[in-house]
Amino acid sequence: MNGILILDKPAGFTSFDAVAVMRGLTHEKKIGHTGTLDPMATGVLPLLLGCATRANALLPDTDKEYEAGFRLGIATDTQDTTGKTTAESDRGASREAVEAALGAFRGEILQVPPMVSAISVGGKRLYDLAGQGIEVEREPRPVTIRELELLSYDEPSRSGTLRIACSKGTYIRTLCADLGEALHTYGVMSSLRRTRASGFTLADSVTLDRAKELAAGGRLAERLLPVESLFSGMPAVSVSPAQAARFQNGGALDLERTALRRALPAEDAVFRVQGPDGAFLGLGRASAGQLRVLRLFRR
Repeated sequence: MNGILILDKPAGFTSFDAVAVMRGLTHEKKIGHTGTLDPMATGVLPLLLGCATRANALLPDTDKEYEAGFRLGIATDTQDTTGKTTAESDRGASREAVEAALGAFRGEILQVPPMVSAISVGGKRLYDLAGQGIEVEREPRPVTIRELELLSYDEPSRSGTLRIACSKGTYIRTLCADLGEALHTYGVMSSLRRTRASGFTLADSVTLDRAKELAAGGRLAERLLPVESLFSGMPAVSVSPAQAARFQNGGALDLERTALRRALPAEDAVFRVQGPDGAFLGLGRASAGQLRVLRLFRR
């Protein structure tokens, strides 16, 4: 099977668990995913099957979107409710105070990665060090919060829900902890649902239970999206039959002999290359007057 399957990952599964289950359902050995979700998180997990796995290193950086639950007045060693409580506070916060505090987190900000992350320090993963009870100093990293909205907030329980559209590498658990600090209390993430990733949304997804039903009936392939959908934001160029054959054999194409001759692209511009029948052949990069093969996807 070749293509993209958008899974609505259930809670309690690691991304690796989800891949293992889908490998069993599809009998496809080559399966990868475009971005890890923690076990407590649910939502959009794009899975790459077959030749689609070749796309992983080439995926454009796109924003991700989440709905995250948070609780104020508590801190844990994981910055979420699955961790061990390390501090508590009785200090409350009004909805107006929470709304006002969110302003400081919109736009380009710096985040200190949590200890429970896959970042390497000194050749060791932070989550491995955290498991040994070791905490090390981490350098702040720039991230971008493009949209941050308070969807709900209950003052008595000091809990609410945020909608976040952010850049790759943003830690939502850290955002919740930093929000608590900004309100002169503590904060943790209580739930996380990814609603958009790699340009796909929950509307594109299938639950694990539904995937099992479709697989049992031999219909799971119906939910596969084409590999090209990963690159829908890139411009496309159609080539002739002879050019398609040359390109699929790894040969570069003279830009002056393609449809791009009317407005020659900038150096290193990347295009979706389509055959005369509209079939997606792969990605090409403009270089020194030629359209060179960046990655092929036809089997």
